[in-house]
Amino acid sequence: THSTPVTTLTYDSLHYGEIEDFPETSEPVWILGKQFSALTEKDEILADVTSRLWFTYRKNFQPIGGTGPTSDTGWGCMLRCGQMILGQALICRHLGRDWTWSPGQRQRAEYISILNAFIDKKDSYYSIHQIAQMGVGEGKSIGQWYGPNTVAQVLKKLAVFDSRSRLAVHVAMDNTVVIEEIKPREMNGALEGACALAEEETALWKPLVLLIPLRLGLSDINEAYFEPLKQCFMMPQSLGVIGGKPNSAHYFIGFVGHELIYLDPHTTQPAVDPNEDSQFPDDSYHCQHPPCRMHICELDPSIAAGFFCQTEDDFDDWCAQIRKVLKP
Repeated sequence: THSTPVTTLTYDSLHYGEIEDFPETSEPVWILGKQFSALTEKDEILADVTSRLWFTYRKNFQPIGGTGPTSDTGWGCMLRCGQMILGQALICRHLGRDWTWSPGQRQRAEYISILNAFIDKKDSYYSIHQIAQMGVGEGKSIGQWYGPNTVAQVLKKLAVFDSRSRLAVHVAMDNTVVIEEIKPREMNGALEGACALAEEETALWKPLVLLIPLRLGLSDINEAYFEPLKQCFMMPQSLGVIGGKPNSAHYFIGFVGHELIYLDPHTTQPAVDPNEDSQFPDDSYHCQHPPCRMHICELDPSIAAGFFCQTEDDFDDWCAQIRKVLKP
């Protein structure tokens, strides 16, 4: 649904008034594979949430495709959620899950280069420009709303060009992860004579981003999926979930009790232009208020769950955990 700037403003002003602090509860808070106490670790929870990359609607960027839109307000929310889930994968890949963002300080080069990959410019690997234009091949015209599966397929295509990160993005279709499609085949006899350097160049395992589009019910989420979904956020490999309410996408990063914790892209901010030395104001890429929450039963049943496996051992461990979750 397209919204005018007026509705965006109203939404923002209403929305920020409604954000509550974390509940005083003894139930654990889980965020992307890490457990916190709402009673004793509020500051740690907020620091962890603020450290996630927060991508929102932007305005006044270069026209997409040269003559297209200069803002993604009203249509880009799922594209921004795709950026957030992939941004989390790149943070895990280059900085580690425990990395935290410090506002106002000169940031590490690895972090700046991750952020640069998402800047609203046509030549950034994962910019809104690249995602919108690559979506044309998936049958989506520029400015059209995406579902979780479309954004997963587009991210898979774009990651091929990111030679620095060397990610293997795998989109598991039909609710099935086929291990043979992910695990590199053992080197066969014909390759044994290849020099060690070539072997290293084609290193068998690439850090894996596993995106799993799922449908957890017809029009509403089926209660049978509440616990398995929550268990996904408890895995150390968790990248969270992209989904939301119909035509309104969110990036879900954890839960407390029956409430999902999420980052909301529905705020329009001006596009940011990096300066000469690539240092640029990055405050607007981090959500510095308590995150939003909603009851799990409000979730639209169409989602995509994400996981990051830096090593083959991480993937083997993920397989073992998923088997436990799926045991009847």
